[in-house]
Amino acid sequence: MSSQTVVQSASKIQHKWVVPRLALMMFLQFFVWGAWYVTLGVVMGKYGLSAIIGDAYSIGPIASILSPFFLGMVVDRFFASQKVLGIMHLVGAVLLWILPGMFTANSGALLWMIFGYMLCYMPTIALSNNVAFFSLKSSEKSFPIVRAFGTIGWIVAGLIVGTTGLSDSTSIFTLAAVASVVLGIYSFTLPNTPAPEKGKPMAIRDLFCADAFALLKQRHFLIFIICATLISIPLAAYYAYAAPYVAAVGFENVGGVMALGQMSELLFMLLIPFFFRHLGIKYMLLIGMLAWFLRYVMFAFGINEELRWMVYIGILLHGICYDFFFVIGFIYTDKVADSRVKGQAQSLLVLFTYGIGMLVGSQISGALFNRMVTAQGEAALPQWQSFWWYPAIAALLIATLFFFTFNYRELPEEAKKNGR
Repeated sequence: MSSQTVVQSASKIQHKWVVPRLALMMFLQFFVWGAWYVTLGVVMGKYGLSAIIGDAYSIGPIASILSPFFLGMVVDRFFASQKVLGIMHLVGAVLLWILPGMFTANSGALLWMIFGYMLCYMPTIALSNNVAFFSLKSSEKSFPIVRAFGTIGWIVAGLIVGTTGLSDSTSIFTLAAVASVVLGIYSFTLPNTPAPEKGKPMAIRDLFCADAFALLKQRHFLIFIICATLISIPLAAYYAYAAPYVAAVGFENVGGVMALGQMSELLFMLLIPFFFRHLGIKYMLLIGMLAWFLRYVMFAFGINEELRWMVYIGILLHGICYDFFFVIGFIYTDKVADSRVKGQAQSLLVLFTYGIGMLVGSQISGALFNRMVTAQGEAALPQWQSFWWYPAIAALLIATLFFFTFNYRELPEEAKKNGR
């Protein structure tokens, strides 16, 4: 029996405790990220590094371009995904532990240290997805439940950071480091996710991950990747500047307020199977993109005291923004990809979204912020309003492009299995 047949057969078996085990993996995966990523801009502002916030948030995308796709090829051909996941988190924990001391050094050293860490962390997004999809019998039904615990992890991290007053403290990296050690060790106990192509001769096309790129020959997948990359450009403005904006309009518990978005994400994550049956992939992706437009509109109007509630609505929209686009995007990619290149396919999506799209978006939003938001206090609020209209309009245009160009139909047996 070939290794591919073994992989396909094994993936149909779902053991009793696999969902709780994968849920804990996702909880820790996003706890590590959520502990420091949301309020990084606030910490940098405290240390007089506001001018390089855009650069700091560009580092993750660069790491997403350089490392995850290569590791996707590695786990498809050489090593079990859960083992690579564990190693990446253990190495990352060391770098996180060192980071607090870098804020008193020069800014260049700080950025290089964050870059080193993100080279370790960004591949683990695709790796954790790969472990989950391999072990779950029905991805569209079980994966949202597993992924929901990632959201819970992000929420818990945000609440801890917010309620303990760590939003502007470098201790957020120490908290993330401890969680990263726990996840690194735990990863070695996860269900085995073997390399589907292990033992087969290496060809030049494998080095360039040609089989994963071959997915782009399918018109619907090409359109999806283009629109996913484009929507990640305005998305970057939220990740880099939502927390500083929330602080600017007068909220003190920034970490706690931002965690409302993850609470919303948790709710909609659990509702994905329902919407998946009734809306399908295209309309869920479209609604997710339109939600980004609406969110930025809410932020633009939320600068006024009497409309401050719109800031809460904008944050609560995160559930639809993230779940309906990125989670559905991962599920769609898993359906489209051949079993031999599922790891590479997940990394391909990470490369174009968290990588290219977020990199371009971080640079654009950073340039806009430095040029437009130049005042302090209440004087800066009209500038913030102008700032948010740019990603709002961009998201609307991209959603329109997606609606008129994306056309994906599931195979009859898949539609029947999904209850449609």
